[in-house]
Amino acid sequence: MAKSKSKSIYVCQNCGAQRPRWEGRCTDCGAWNSFVEEVIEKETSTSARQRGWSPAASSPAGERPFVRLDETVQNMAIQRLSTGYFELDRVLGGGLVDGSFTLLGGDPGIGKSTLLLQMCGGLAKQGVKVLYVSGEESVTQSALRAQRLGVRSANVHMASESNLEAIRDLATSVKPQVMIVDSIQTVYLPEIASAPGSVSQVRECAAQLMNLAKGSGISVWLIGHVTKEGQIAGPKVLEHMVDTVLSFEGDMSHQFRLLRALKNRFGATHELGVFQMDAHGLAEVSNPSELFLEERGTKLIGSTVFSSMEGTRPLLCEVQALTSFTPMPNPRRTSLGFDVNRVHLLTAVLNKHLGMKLATADVFINVVGGLKLMEPAADLAVAAALISTETSTEVEAKMCFFGEIGLTGEVRAVSFVEARLNEAAKLGFTTFVAPASNRKHLAELDPALKSKIAWVKDVSDLVKIMGAEGRKPTRQTSRPPAGAGAGAGQGPRPKPKEDDFDM
Repeated sequence: MAKSKSKSIYVCQNCGAQRPRWEGRCTDCGAWNSFVEEVIEKETSTSARQRGWSPAASSPAGERPFVRLDETVQNMAIQRLSTGYFELDRVLGGGLVDGSFTLLGGDPGIGKSTLLLQMCGGLAKQGVKVLYVSGEESVTQSALRAQRLGVRSANVHMASESNLEAIRDLATSVKPQVMIVDSIQTVYLPEIASAPGSVSQVRECAAQLMNLAKGSGISVWLIGHVTKEGQIAGPKVLEHMVDTVLSFEGDMSHQFRLLRALKNRFGATHELGVFQMDAHGLAEVSNPSELFLEERGTKLIGSTVFSSMEGTRPLLCEVQALTSFTPMPNPRRTSLGFDVNRVHLLTAVLNKHLGMKLATADVFINVVGGLKLMEPAADLAVAAALISTETSTEVEAKMCFFGEIGLTGEVRAVSFVEARLNEAAKLGFTTFVAPASNRKHLAELDPALKSKIAWVKDVSDLVKIMGAEGRKPTRQTSRPPAGAGAGAGQGPRPKPKEDDFDM
C-alpha cells in the first residue's frame, strides 16, 4: 500500500487562520509575517486522545448526563479552597474551585511564577498537595526559587517537563489537588509536528489539560506568555476554553503589581488584587488607597484625587495634569494610565464650554502608581486637574472627584456612589465633588456625609467649586516676540544695501 503523505498548511500564530500557502500579511487579523508552516499528519489510533471533557464518561453508572429544567435540581454549593492570600482569593471570587481551569498572563519578569509559587506555599500549609511543572527551568532552579520564597513543604512537588504525555503521567502518579503548568507555550505533544508554542500545539495541549481538570477534579493553572501588544500569545480559543483569565500587570519601575480578573465563571470580573514586590517576594497590600496617596505632594496645582471602582472594590488614586505652551501646529496629547482618546474629548469640551485655549498647549496626563483607569467616571478628576494647572488654582488636599463628562459639558451620573464616598471618607477626605443626578439615589446616605458633597451639573459648576472662576491661563499663550530668541539685545538687523547684491 502506498504510504499516506503528510500535508503542510500555513497557520497564523496570531489568530489561527489557515492558508494553503505562505502569505506576508494575514487578511483575517492584519498581522504581518505571522504565518508558520505546520505539518498535519493522519492521526493514528495510538495517538488519538479525547480532546474535550465528556461528562458522561465521568458520571456514575446509571446517572443521566442531562437534567430537565422542570425537575428539582440538587443544589450543590461550590466548595472553595483558600489560597492563603486574601488578595488572590478576592480576584478568584472567594478561592479555588475543584476542577477549575485558570490562565494567568503577564509581561516577562512581572512575577507570575513568584505569585503561583507563593500560592503553592499557602495551599501546602493547609495540607493541599500541589504539583508545579516548569517547562522553562530545571528542577533545581525552580526548587531554589521556591525555597528563597520560603516554600519548604513536602506537599509541593516540583518537576521539569514539557512533554504533555509525561505531565499527565506525573499527575496520575502524584494525584495533586492543584497542578500548575509553567508555561503553556513550552508544552508540546509528540504526535503534532509543529513547534511548541504554535497554534496547533497550544490548542491541543490546552484541550487535553482541560480534560484532565474536568475529568479528575484537579484545579489546573496555566501560565501564558503575552505579545508585545499585551495580549495573551496563542489562539484566542485558549481564553475561551479556560474558566478564569487573570492578568498580572504593573510598571517595572514601580513596586506595585496589579492582578485583574478578565474572565471568571465562578465570580465577578474586573476584580483587582494589589501586591507589592519586595526582597521576600510579593506582599499583599491591604489598603492600596492609602499606599497610592502617601507620596502626594504639598503643591496641589494640577493634582486631584479620583475615587475609582475596580470590580467591587473602591480605590483612591492621584491624577496629575500638566499643560505647556507649544508653537507647533499639532500639540501633543500624552496620557499614562488614562485613555488618550478621552483626553482629546475633555480638552475639546473645556475649549468649547470654558473658553480654555488648550489648542496651543501640550497636555500631559498621568495616573500615579502605574494604575490604568478604564471607567469614564474619571473624567471629572482629569478635567479638574486640567483646570487647576491651566489657571494655577490649588486644589484642596481633602477634595475627591468622580463623574462622567459629556460633549455638551454636562456631568453624568456614575454607579457605586456610596462605596466611593465611604472609601474616601475613611481616608479623611472632607469634600466630595459628584454629579448632581446622583443625589436622588442617595436618600439613605448618612446626612453628615451627604452634607460634604458638592453637586455639579456641568463643567461651569466645577470651575466655581474649585475657585477658578474668572482666572486666566497663566502659561504663555502666544509665540515669543521676534527679538526674544537667540541674538536678543543686539538690535534690529540693518537693511541690506543694493551693493550687497552686485555680482
